[in-house]
Amino acid sequence: MPTVRIAVFLVSLGLSAFAHAALEIEISGGGAQQLPLAIVPFTQSNPSPDNISQIINADLKRSGLFRMLETAGVASRPSDISQIKYAEWVALQAQAVAVGKVEALPGNRLNVSFQLVDVLKQSQLASMQYNIAANQLRPTAHKIADAIYQKLTGEDGIFSSRIAYVAKLNGRYALRVADVDGENAVTMVSSKEPIISPAWSPDGSKIAYVSFEKKKPIIFIQTLSGQRTVLASFKGNNSAPAWSPDGTKLAIVLTYGANSQLYTIRADGKDLQAVTKSSAIDTEPTWSPDGAWIYFSSDRGGRPQIYKVASGGGDVQRVTFEGVFNLSPRVSPDGKFLAMVRNDGGKYRLVLQELASGQVQVLSEGGQDESPSFAPNGRVLLYATRSGDKGALVAVSSDGRVQQRLNESGGDIREPAWGPLIK
Repeated sequence: MPTVRIAVFLVSLGLSAFAHAALEIEISGGGAQQLPLAIVPFTQSNPSPDNISQIINADLKRSGLFRMLETAGVASRPSDISQIKYAEWVALQAQAVAVGKVEALPGNRLNVSFQLVDVLKQSQLASMQYNIAANQLRPTAHKIADAIYQKLTGEDGIFSSRIAYVAKLNGRYALRVADVDGENAVTMVSSKEPIISPAWSPDGSKIAYVSFEKKKPIIFIQTLSGQRTVLASFKGNNSAPAWSPDGTKLAIVLTYGANSQLYTIRADGKDLQAVTKSSAIDTEPTWSPDGAWIYFSSDRGGRPQIYKVASGGGDVQRVTFEGVFNLSPRVSPDGKFLAMVRNDGGKYRLVLQELASGQVQVLSEGGQDESPSFAPNGRVLLYATRSGDKGALVAVSSDGRVQQRLNESGGDIREPAWGPLIK
């Protein structure tokens, strides 16, 4: 195989470095029409390092859809809808206001309540209560942010979902799982050998990934509680796991007596089935949301482009025709868009292609961008990039207006995968 073909496909396997600090998020840009929203500091009777209203505020700000209003100049601090003086919030030009409180309960538990109101109509939009353990304040804040987002946009929020990424520090690789705001990061597995290609199961309980700990790429499946099994350890290379939408099987890539080709295998490691058979490199599979198609990158046309094939095998159809080459396909949760990394003029950039029309939008400035992953609601994409000799993650809205850069001080991070929304 020519050296250039090897180099092209190794781009999608970028490795990373790791530090133990939480991810730091820098936000740039904003939505065209942001809704003015105020989160009144919750009354919080118990001392806690987690300020619930600040977490909610930060979540909603990162979405790019809201203009979060500063409430310091407002005289009143309502914790219940009955205490709201609407004239104050009209003067602040708020269209919606959230109020709430955290009350201590016996047994080291908390009662968290919130209400969301329409300022102009002076009416309640949402109201919820949560009886939680004291250490569940942060995930509860994410749930409240999801509820506010859903009520004001009509779409599911993503703040209770999680992300996975691979990192490296001092010669060790680590697969990490964290909240979408970078907090509560946990190391799932650590190794002196590379770890790549994490992929969430549809129910969010497991992650498939590739490890080189046995001196060759082997695919493992690991539960979030730490139980690990080997999915694929066939002769040659085993790589690029991708879960089917129903979680019963995975698409994988094997050099099983040929060039890299696509296969499907049951989640228990049985029933291996070939999907493609060619003299080309077929790799980086991803499923359509209905499970009918597998999209993948292949150089069967001379340079890597995106193709699709029925999940049971059959005729292959080319999907992309623009750009020097295209890599790392990911289909949006609604099945309408295809994210990929495109090389134009030596720059690797994240682009979004509407599948029905073929229209393409460039979402990143480019350089060394890779590994796109959709948020569960399709509104945001997470991808990896490099700045100098360090890797970072970037979240960009699907319209390209809002970007968030996630850094870890002292280390590089790569291979992001956005987990499903667990309801």
